[in-house]
Amino acid sequence: MRKIILSILGVLIILASFFGARSIINSNQRSRPAPQKIVKTVFVDTVVNSTVPITIKANGNLVAKRRVELYSEVQGVLLQGSKLFRAGQKYRKGEALLRMNSAEFYASVVSQRSALYNQIAAVMPDLKLDYPEGFGHWERYLNAFDVNKTLPPLPEFASEREKFFINGRNIVTSYYNIKNLEQRLVKFRITAPFDGIVTEALVTEGSLVRSGQKLGEFIDTDLYEVAVAVSKTYANLLEVGKEVSLSSIDGQNQYTGVVSRINGNVDLTSQTIDAFIEVSDPALREGMYLEAVLQAREEPNAFSMNRSLLQEEDHVFVVKDSLLGRLKVRPVYFSEETVVLKDIPDGTIILNRAVPGAYEGMLVKVYSEEESTIPNEQE
Repeated sequence: MRKIILSILGVLIILASFFGARSIINSNQRSRPAPQKIVKTVFVDTVVNSTVPITIKANGNLVAKRRVELYSEVQGVLLQGSKLFRAGQKYRKGEALLRMNSAEFYASVVSQRSALYNQIAAVMPDLKLDYPEGFGHWERYLNAFDVNKTLPPLPEFASEREKFFINGRNIVTSYYNIKNLEQRLVKFRITAPFDGIVTEALVTEGSLVRSGQKLGEFIDTDLYEVAVAVSKTYANLLEVGKEVSLSSIDGQNQYTGVVSRINGNVDLTSQTIDAFIEVSDPALREGMYLEAVLQAREEPNAFSMNRSLLQEEDHVFVVKDSLLGRLKVRPVYFSEETVVLKDIPDGTIILNRAVPGAYEGMLVKVYSEEESTIPNEQE
């Protein structure tokens, strides 16, 4: 009897434990709250189509439009001038840049002039007897002859017989030989072809200069030129005479130039065309790096926006009834930062800042400056 009672108590204890545990488990269950939708605040623009200027950005180094590489055509020792021939030295037009010792060559020229004087003097008696009509011209020529000065032109011949007579005595040949020497004598002195500055000096006073040796470089500082490479796509948009905005690499200095020349050849490697822009400013220096903005054309009924907002090259996000949508557009021009679009109806509300994780149908809230505090996300 005792065993039966103990067995019944054990079964009752097990059943009580089971139902007690089940009751405890059921009492610990919690209901999960329904998730709230996240609404992101977005920044937008309202599209107003207008005429958008298409600008092409290019860059290049500044080069003096007028520059001269100085070479010697004669040989001699360089003499000291009124100014030292050094980089940075300024000269006026016609002022002597370099002078070489020409004493020996000058003596040779004087000797040749003296020989010509003697040749003419030797034929004067024959001229007086046989060609009296031309004797007076030659007599005046001899009286004005100076071996230390440049030869004046020979007298005009009074007749064909006189011309044959003078040529037969080699007077004309001697005259032009001396004129050739006089031209060479001038080359011992190099003058400035225009107002400018020496940018490179390769010789100093006392140096022996040889024929064909480079002496330095001389540039005009009043007018510069910058060559910029433009894609061949815009070749038909460039025009000579158009104004161009130029800026320094840091963007602090602004200049205005004019398209002066356009190369007719396309570079085979880069498929670009060189456009040359003239610019003048006292602050400019050769070798400066400038960025040019060329006004190519104007695109009517278009809209410009940041190109990072363009989706898949031909779609943009628009906001309609607090939902994001996608609109197909037609890009007509890309720059480094912006894109010019067409086929966007006026009044369309588009994003003007990228939204991470944006998708079509996303619930959004348009940012309003009138609200004092607007969180980026609200739960």
